[in-house]
Amino acid sequence: MAVYKEKGFAERRQSANDAKKALLTKFKQAADDPVLLAKQAERKAIAEAREQRNAERERLRREKAEQEARERAEREAAAEAEAKAAAEAKENSERDRISRLLADEAERKAKRDARYAARKARQK
Repeated sequence: MAVYKEKGFAERRQSANDAKKALLTKFKQAADDPVLLAKQAERKAIAEAREQRNAERERLRREKAEQEARERAEREAAAEAEAKAAAEAKENSERDRISRLLADEAERKAKRDARYAARKARQK
């Protein structure tokens, strides 16, 4: 019958260190691998292209926002000018109405004065 012998602490630690060294050597060898270097270069190129696209997208977004701000300012200026012109036209029409009323009042007063003068002239 075979007896299972349990490994001691020193053996377990040594096997763990050996496994770590094997992983490290494998990683170091993989760092010099031309396939891995090509993949890294490809990833870097993809990341740079993505950054360029994002920068272009952000530039277009800023330009669009600036254009919208200019258009909004132009619309506001046009609306303000239109409102000012409407207020000015209303004020002018009100002045004309007042001047017509004053002229009509003066004309009525002149006619009344003429009638009064004619009546006084007849009475003498």
